Amino acid sequence: MYDLIFFLVLLLLGYVFGQRAEKRHFRSIIEREKQLRDILVFSERRIPDEEQLDGTLVCGSVVVSVDFFKRFVAGLRNLVGGRVSAYESLLERARREAILRMKEEARRSGAKSVWNIRLETSSIYKGAQQSIGAVEVLAYGTAVKPH
Repeated sequence: MYDLIFFLVLLLLGYVFGQRAEKRHFRSIIEREKQLRDILVFSERRIPDEEQLDGTLVCGSVVVSVDFFKRFVAGLRNLVGGRVSAYESLLERARREAILRMKEEARRSGAKSVWNIRLETSSIYKGAQQSIGAVEVLAYGTAVKPH
């Protein structure tokens, strides 16, 4: 009986603290996206030939850990199949954060846009049951600034 109570308490704590951290991170992301909206990002490979540009590689990387509640809900979803929405918000936060870090590096280099942006995602830690413990997202591209 104590094991069940302990498990439910951990589940509740994982939910409460995970939701708080996620909401705080989303607020931070939204604020920083507003501040960096002048740095344009394009997935196109070819930079227009309109003027001479200096290009440099910029990247942003983030590692985000999966909280206990998301791991539990994802485990339940694996039993019945379907979308694992618990991980979708985690990956959205990680992608947006990686792009923001890349844009911050581009701004520090004096660039006005980033071209040929690419995203790489990987799980970097697997627990004893091969469940995802953390994900890394890497955003990179060519930051260009006028000559």
